[in-house]
Amino acid sequence: MAYLLIVDDDEDFASAAAHVLRAGGHEVATEFDTRSAVRSVEKRAPDVAILDVMFPEDPSAGFELARVIRHLNEKTRRMPILLLTAINTAAPLGFGADGAGTGESPVDGILEKPVDFDVLGHMVNDLLRKRRECVA
Repeated sequence: MAYLLIVDDDEDFASAAAHVLRAGGHEVATEFDTRSAVRSVEKRAPDVAILDVMFPEDPSAGFELARVIRHLNEKTRRMPILLLTAINTAAPLGFGADGAGTGESPVDGILEKPVDFDVLGHMVNDLLRKRRECVA
């Protein structure tokens, strides 16, 4: 069982995603703003962080949160981060998973909203598997 953190200002979405991931055998916490998320990660680093990109206070707050998490400590430096985004729906920029893990984006995966929960579960499990392989 892995410990996952979902950070999304849409409480209905976060609750639904948490329910699906719990059904997949994971322990899941949710936070609804970036400040609470940082405090949560400082207390207990998740095995995977799942972050929304756009928040009411800043349409790119999820990117900044990913950067902050990466620099908190040694454990979070290697923690898988998955971004969830509707940015292509709001402004079609061709933003996609091929930018994940590059110097431009401190994340390991990107999933477009609306999220297919089966795909989310598979992506989380894939990130966890890759993390285990890197540690072994």
